[in-house]
Amino acid sequence: MPAALSARADDRMLLITTPRFDEHTTPPGHPERPDRAHVFDAVAARWLERGGRTAAPRPATEAELRRVHLPAYVRAVAATAGRAVALDPDTFTSPESYEIALLAAGAAVQAAEHALDHREPTLALVRPPGHHAEPDRAMGFCLFNNVAVAAAAAVARGLTRVAIVDIDVHHGNGTQAMFYEDRRVLYVSTHQFPFYPGTGAADEIGRGDGEGFTFNVPLEVGATDADFITVYAAIGNVLREFAPELLLISAGFDAHADDPLASMRVTTMGYAAIAGLLVGTVTCPIAAVTEGGYDLRALAACLEATIAALDGRTAGSHATASNGTPRADRALAAVRAAQARFWRTI
Repeated sequence: MPAALSARADDRMLLITTPRFDEHTTPPGHPERPDRAHVFDAVAARWLERGGRTAAPRPATEAELRRVHLPAYVRAVAATAGRAVALDPDTFTSPESYEIALLAAGAAVQAAEHALDHREPTLALVRPPGHHAEPDRAMGFCLFNNVAVAAAAAVARGLTRVAIVDIDVHHGNGTQAMFYEDRRVLYVSTHQFPFYPGTGAADEIGRGDGEGFTFNVPLEVGATDADFITVYAAIGNVLREFAPELLLISAGFDAHADDPLASMRVTTMGYAAIAGLLVGTVTCPIAAVTEGGYDLRALAACLEATIAALDGRTAGSHATASNGTPRADRALAAVRAAQARFWRTI
């Protein structure tokens, strides 16, 4: 894919991706499979046909990775280059994986940089995903924590209010750990709970200077569009209060009703509503980075819905106020008990 393509001067959005993301090969039957990259390619191709723009990613630098990962861990992942290695029971490398993981993290940084420099929304279509990768270990299909590398790069350039909103069905334990004591990064996560990886309770709120800047909204099995819309309306209040200079979205779509790895009931229209609510809430630049989503048809549909929202074509649509549901009400009650002293609008 060329470094950049443009066909429409008034297009507000950029996609960052490369067909090379299919080179990260996982064992047969693994849900995080190269076919997911083929979905990204098809989505990018349709975007170009509509006159959109794409750019190829550049690899993350060692210095960028070491802002959130320990040097020994970065070296350990680099040592897998050219080899197939099981890093944990769910997380594998193939000979090309180290190079492709560098591209995934670099694409996330590039997305944040483009959003800040050009005030244009940006979406990085990447694999492997990243939000489970911790400072010192791989887990949950993730090698480097892409969105965390991007957030740390934004802080390094002087930002003091970066928000990460994680819409993946799994809690981003790695992202949380990396910023747990850092008030410059507000980490917000909605996720099925209890569930893998076992973290993400409402009372996990940060520590020290970061207290109150980890904001977990655990949702029970079976949560629906109405539950998520209710929850994201409340999250919108917190985002407005925080007033981020950059919003990063960990864009996982595995809360979809068709996804094989979870037990939620969000529809494609529900994901459109979530994206629309986020776009309609903030006035800062926005960059999104893909995480999970393992039903290929649902993944494609949710990406198209997210692109429409980020591109300004559906911002706020489908995001009608909900009367609330018992699941959402219970989740928000737990959140208010943990967070009320930090956020007056919750």
